[in-house]
Amino acid sequence: MLKKNVGSLDRIIRIALGIALIAGFFLNSGASFGWLYLVAGSIALATGVMSSCALYSIIGISTRKLEK
Repeated sequence: MLKKNVGSLDRIIRIALGIALIAGFFLNSGASFGWLYLVAGSIALATGVMSSCALYSIIGISTRKLEK
């Protein structure tokens, strides 16, 4: 299981951005690099929903507040 390292605001932004990018893929399906919208949107949405970012873990960053 991945360690949760994504804070509340970061999580909201990732979910909103993921939904917007996936919607952009379906609205511009004829674009030559439209699949990048789908890939980036899926990654942003998944990391937002799971509250865990592998890149943050590698770098050692956490936007989550410390629990007492």
